[in-house]
Amino acid sequence: MKKRHLLPLFTLVASCLINMAYADELPGTPASTNTPGSAYPRILPDNRVVFQVKAPEADRVAFQTDKTYPATKDEEGTWTVTTDPQAPGFHYYWLVIDGVQVNDPSSETFYGTGKQTSGIEIPEAGDTGAYYDFQDVPHGEVRERWYQSSVTQGPRRFFLYTPPGYDQSPDTRYPVLYLQHGGGEDERAWPIQGRVAHIMDNLIASGDAEPMLVVMERGYALRPEEEPIPFRMGPDVSMDELNRQMLKRFASFEAVIIEDVIPFIDSQYRTIPDRHHRAIAGFSMGGFQAYMIGLQNLDTFASIGGLSGTGHFGPGDIDPETYYGGALADTASFNESMDLMFFGHGTQEPDRMMAGFNAFHANLSRIGIDHVYYQSEGTGHVWLTERRNLRELAKRLFK
Repeated sequence: MKKRHLLPLFTLVASCLINMAYADELPGTPASTNTPGSAYPRILPDNRVVFQVKAPEADRVAFQTDKTYPATKDEEGTWTVTTDPQAPGFHYYWLVIDGVQVNDPSSETFYGTGKQTSGIEIPEAGDTGAYYDFQDVPHGEVRERWYQSSVTQGPRRFFLYTPPGYDQSPDTRYPVLYLQHGGGEDERAWPIQGRVAHIMDNLIASGDAEPMLVVMERGYALRPEEEPIPFRMGPDVSMDELNRQMLKRFASFEAVIIEDVIPFIDSQYRTIPDRHHRAIAGFSMGGFQAYMIGLQNLDTFASIGGLSGTGHFGPGDIDPETYYGGALADTASFNESMDLMFFGHGTQEPDRMMAGFNAFHANLSRIGIDHVYYQSEGTGHVWLTERRNLRELAKRLFK
């Protein structure tokens, strides 16, 4: 290697070391989601965030988190802004440079909002968030698996959490939770943004949850001859139409779960292959999928969970005689056959979602469906709500 090739590498390393030393003199602390050696974004003691980026040729720079924060440029071309206090938990964000959305080069990126996006983790005070942080307990694994789908006629991927001791206990069989992500995310969301492994490890170690497998699939699927179905929302779209759209849009994904994934998991891993040891749940869009798939396949699942997601959009009444083919028509029989119906959401979810959530809970109560109802105090449609939802769901599964 010629010496001139070493200069850029030396300059980069020196720059990182200088930034790390300089960071010790700045207020607040670097976010845990920063790229290695990046001093910004910085989290202040009151949870305000200081964002910074060097863009000397730009005319306008802003950071978009809970709202848009225009940044100020210094003489060296560095743009800086301090936000309002941010809620604890994980949040997507991005820069807007001269009207163009771009990712922050100082942040790790995460697949969310339909694309790779910058993200920031705001820590909770004290040990409130300890249940989703790394603890000195026995640990399971998150495994990546590819398979050939008979439904889509192509390769697909899922992630699988195996509990502590799975490989060391060859005679032990386990129940399975099928856990789905939200819209604009994919199968990486629960392992990364959701911190599923830490949550499950800690719950199992404390005895609050049964050891289980957790399968996390991609919530989109098309058969070879199938065209993508546009998803229309807005004030001119009725709730009935929205429900019809969702049922049609996810029919092929339901087939993937029932025809591909469950048989694959039961054949490749040590499961207890019956409905009482099989649950399905999901966040937002994944919650709708969980109710849709679960209620249409009651011979497969005895536990269903909606995590800021319901089996019906909007504030209208559910007719138990027609809802998912009359799945709830015989209330007594349904309640007796089910192990768990779970529904949880944040108290600060968007108004339109809250109207639907309140109506869904009221509908289940009116019909007489036994269910666990959980509210995450002070949180919205964000990953902190879903980490709490998963904690409450997992504690009740397979008991």
